[in-house]
Amino acid sequence: MEAVKSREWVLTSYVPEGTPTMEHMKLRSCEVSVDSVPDGHVAIQTLYLSVDPYLRTRMTGLEDGLYLSQFPLNQVITAFGIGRVIKSLSGDFREGDVVTNPFSPVAEYYTTSCNFLRKVDPAAGIDLPCYLSALGVPGFAAWIGIQVLANPKPGENVFISAAAGGVGMFAGQLAKLKGCRVVGSTGSDDKVKLLKEEFGYDDAFNYKKESDLDAALTRYFPSGIDIYLDNVGGKMLEAVLNRVNVHARIPVCGMISQYNKAWSDREGVRNLLNMVGKEVRMEGYLVGSYLDRLGDFMKEMEGHLKQGSITSKHKIYKGMESFPESLGSLFSSSNDGKVIVQL
Repeated sequence: MEAVKSREWVLTSYVPEGTPTMEHMKLRSCEVSVDSVPDGHVAIQTLYLSVDPYLRTRMTGLEDGLYLSQFPLNQVITAFGIGRVIKSLSGDFREGDVVTNPFSPVAEYYTTSCNFLRKVDPAAGIDLPCYLSALGVPGFAAWIGIQVLANPKPGENVFISAAAGGVGMFAGQLAKLKGCRVVGSTGSDDKVKLLKEEFGYDDAFNYKKESDLDAALTRYFPSGIDIYLDNVGGKMLEAVLNRVNVHARIPVCGMISQYNKAWSDREGVRNLLNMVGKEVRMEGYLVGSYLDRLGDFMKEMEGHLKQGSITSKHKIYKGMESFPESLGSLFSSSNDGKVIVQL
């Protein structure tokens, strides 16, 4: 087997505004040489790809405050992935090993160095998609936001936006395990039911049915908000700042409501002054800055999964062709849980 035929997605044009579509990407055919893998490298067959909102921020073509570098045009897009080693010239990995790669090409096959690969333990008894959700970037982002930055105390009031999404579903469950009262916002009545019945939220609401977010948060948080994990920004963040308690914590994981807008069209927050009087701590974060805590996270989250105290829900798209559709779905409120492409 000298080479295998593969397909990969490349970004052909930047998208300053709106949702990326097939017009901005191309599915390109290529061949991956297997017999000429360099020393210290492996050849990988991709099994699953994680589809996350941060990918959108790397497609604007603008350096306008978004937090990650832009994808180079006409080069393969990268994402968090799971793959099987089909050829190894590394002493650390053998053929047949299943590995995670935070910088996996969005491709069916590829070769890579082993610097960032992490072996999946088949004896753990954990479904592979969970390594892209509970044990992947979304779970780690939720854990950092809740466990490390917010440091919740029993009885505190916690609010999670985009609560049925990849990060939100774990953030709420982690806060519940800390003894907090947790309320989430989401974009459909079905997701409200999901949050309460499957993820254990104390309450939830469909923000699309609320004409006045200030009134909604007053109703759901009569004694105020102690912790807000922000996934959406904009009007929701502004409404939260009117309901925060003294010494509230606001870990900012993302602001998905603003990703498809030019920076000059993004919604401002008019009441930041509330942070002063209430001594609120609002802090943005990237999971890459907390890799020293990855081992702690993996141990704790694996324990939760095995005990059944944390559950996952996945929306799985099939086939490499589905990548643009799966990415666009993140901005339409059409998915429950973590979006994944299965190859």
